[in-house]
Amino acid sequence: MNENELTLEEKWEQAGISNNFIFYKIMRNNKNICKRLLEILLSMEIDYIEMQQEEEINIDFESKGVRLDVYAKNQKNAFNIEMQAINTKELPKRARYYQGVMDVDLLKSGQHYESLRSSYIIFICLDDIFNCGLPVYTFENLCKENNSLPLGDRAYKYFFIAKNCDKINDDEQRAFLKLVASNKVTSNFSKELESLVKAAKHNVQWRKQYMDLEREKLYARDEGIAIGEERKSIEDAVLLVKKYKISPEQAAKDLEAPLEKVLEKLKDNSN
Repeated sequence: MNENELTLEEKWEQAGISNNFIFYKIMRNNKNICKRLLEILLSMEIDYIEMQQEEEINIDFESKGVRLDVYAKNQKNAFNIEMQAINTKELPKRARYYQGVMDVDLLKSGQHYESLRSSYIIFICLDDIFNCGLPVYTFENLCKENNSLPLGDRAYKYFFIAKNCDKINDDEQRAFLKLVASNKVTSNFSKELESLVKAAKHNVQWRKQYMDLEREKLYARDEGIAIGEERKSIEDAVLLVKKYKISPEQAAKDLEAPLEKVLEKLKDNSN
């Protein structure tokens, strides 16, 4: 059955760690699990992390605020992890923006640039957004004329591709990505995550929050479709009036377009 044909209740029951709501709740409410996942994905030891309390970072009133799914930091590093089930075609640019927003958030007024922490933007993707067949894509700024010379800004971006998990050499990374891709448990850590997913399904408050968010998405989508359909009916009615000399009233009636908006569009086009 297509996911779009499932009820909200069915979507909730079938959701796994790849569901960004479930992933977000588990990571934000289990700091040690989040720390362990970071260690696995980045192949580094992390002494401790603090979870960002505010879900949204606002730089100023005129700038676009950003909601980071999982934002953690310590004295030397800052981490953002995003679960991305759908390829929205703009993840590289979003990664760039997130990194800039994090830097502004971390560097307080009066601090030197040397105080900037190493920043790691991590996207966990189901599909290969770069279509090169790799299980992980790691980016840092390098000199174009000499690729062995890094800029040294300590800004890193990682894109893990769950569908290519069998190609990854690291056992722990492969086991986690396999859980994301197919809900298969192949390590102690993935087994622990599976248990947390099951526990999340029994959290009544989280279930309600999920249902409310999904209803808002559906309403926004339906509203967008309705607006698009109305706009097309208005444009088609205007075309009938101008090309076939049909009266605005008749054109609006035939195409079920709001007459006042058809008249307004005709007036705008005549100016």
